[in-house]
Amino acid sequence: MSDDTHPDESNSGDERELTHVDEHGNVQMVDVGAKPDTRRRAVARGTIHLSESTIRAIRDDQIGKGDVLATARIGAIQAVKHTWETIPMCHQIPITNVDTEFDVAEDSVTLSVTVGTTGKTGCEMEALEGVTTGLNVVWDMVKAAEKDDDGQYPRTKITDVEVLTKEKETVE
Repeated sequence: MSDDTHPDESNSGDERELTHVDEHGNVQMVDVGAKPDTRRRAVARGTIHLSESTIRAIRDDQIGKGDVLATARIGAIQAVKHTWETIPMCHQIPITNVDTEFDVAEDSVTLSVTVGTTGKTGCEMEALEGVTTGLNVVWDMVKAAEKDDDGQYPRTKITDVEVLTKEKETVE
């Protein structure tokens, strides 16, 4: 498995050709039509930091809006499937699989999203969209429990959003 590079991308010293801008400076979507289909997989992860009492409420299914992790899982999957609608130069790709995994610690929830596709372009943006939306859903579900007396969120934050792996292999 190797990195996903576009045929028009090159490194010439410190310069790199811009793949999403034409010769007149106009933004454009990259044409991937000539690229062969490959199996692709990307994994992204991020963490939301919460108070220990909110974590207990999540574990005990005591959040008034409902099952936090089930709702976040649905939100993450929906986000993966709609990434092309929110990232301007992202291609609509056939999603073949989405896996979500939550790790609930004493004061945080970490979400990992794995996306699979077979196509002409990668799926790391879809994995990132799944993570960020899933964590935003967690925040939305628990915001009443996380607010302080002034209606602020002094402990609540989303951190460490990253692509862990990006892979591709030729389809035979």
